[in-house]
Amino acid sequence: MAGHTENSITIDAPLDLVWDMTNDIENWPRLFSEYASVDVLSREGDSTTFRLTMHPDENGTVWSWVSERTVDRAGRTVRARRVETGPFAHMNIRWEYKETAEGVHMHWVQDFAMKPDAPVDDDWMTDNINRNSVTQMALIRDKIEKAARERQSAPAMPR
Repeated sequence: MAGHTENSITIDAPLDLVWDMTNDIENWPRLFSEYASVDVLSREGDSTTFRLTMHPDENGTVWSWVSERTVDRAGRTVRARRVETGPFAHMNIRWEYKETAEGVHMHWVQDFAMKPDAPVDDDWMTDNINRNSVTQMALIRDKIEKAARERQSAPAMPR
């Protein structure tokens, strides 16, 4: 058995702004509410390897792992995988971006499996990821839409 989630949101902002803000890994602690810090370990071409550290959970446990993320701006997709998998047997993530009349449709797909000795099973993690993705996507949408409004209302720079 394995876990699979798909979550989407539409962000009323230009594609370049959505792409830039959601792929600015160093800024993720300000974009996502769950991340305490990001440490970029290496960059090679379109791939970045980095350590994500979460805020302590309700038991005071701090979760941290290393992921590799490869962006394809032309294809408007991002692929990521956990390098240090922790309680996961594997975790693969795909982000897709599509321009629509309403804004940018951002779609997250996560495929994973928990290790047999993990503290939770695939079903629990599926529910957890689905709940959390909705929360994080709404926060991201609100922050990007606010940035888009601020850019629209900023006075033009003199030439």
